[in-house]
Amino acid sequence: MWEDEVGDEEVRSPSGRRVSVVWLKNLVGVFLLPVAWVWTLTVFGALSRETLKNRFWQTEDFWFFGLGVVLWMVWFTGSLYIQGVPRPMRVYVFGHELTHAIWTWLSIGRVSDFKVTKEGGHIVTDSPNIWVTLSPYFYPVYCVALLLVFCVSSFFYDFRLETPEGQWLSPLRVVFMLFGAAWAFHLSFTVWMIRRGQSDLRMHGNFFSIVLIYTMNLVVFSVFLILTAPGVGVRSISKDLMRNSTEVADGLWRAAMGLWRVAMELWRAAVGG
Repeated sequence: MWEDEVGDEEVRSPSGRRVSVVWLKNLVGVFLLPVAWVWTLTVFGALSRETLKNRFWQTEDFWFFGLGVVLWMVWFTGSLYIQGVPRPMRVYVFGHELTHAIWTWLSIGRVSDFKVTKEGGHIVTDSPNIWVTLSPYFYPVYCVALLLVFCVSSFFYDFRLETPEGQWLSPLRVVFMLFGAAWAFHLSFTVWMIRRGQSDLRMHGNFFSIVLIYTMNLVVFSVFLILTAPGVGVRSISKDLMRNSTEVADGLWRAAMGLWRVAMELWRAAVGG
């Protein structure tokens, strides 16, 4: 069994076997760095291309999404400054533990206990794998919930109806504002929790966990771009991934060969001397 506490962050595992392979996972994290760099180039390349070529930044979707981000960040920083902790903490804890539970079920595991308080929470599961442990840091559960509600509601209501004259806040604009606030909620709490030092991360190695979390957040953001940006699709993202992977691999190969030649020259100089 594995227990996760968000408040005081206690993790109990059946043995020390997981701790003994932390160094190996951190080594894997080093090899994940090129993957993270490829996704970085892909996502920001697609975003910049969409912004400059198709003027995505001029669309209502972008502006109201951004407004949601700004409004949430004002609330987040204000509550952090005034109360010392961001609010609402209980909402975050519930989403955090729910995400653990969702990924446990996706892993064909079992959740035998689920507890949430404003100080923290925990679940008890029989499958504490990497994805279950780290999922709250890359899976924006409230964005997913909002997307599901939007998709179901769209069968009964046309969100694309024109906004009546004199009214600037249409239902679709509200949806994008909520998406922006939910996304900012996820990212802000994720950064804040990681900075506090989380046992979720220590369980698999801090370096490995952070690299994986960063990469997976880029993957999720690329899905958001595919769904919202008219010039970004699965095909364009795939082509960018292939091109960037090739360029990064070529760069790493040239760097490795350069280091090898330098090492050989130093070796010959040392032997000849």
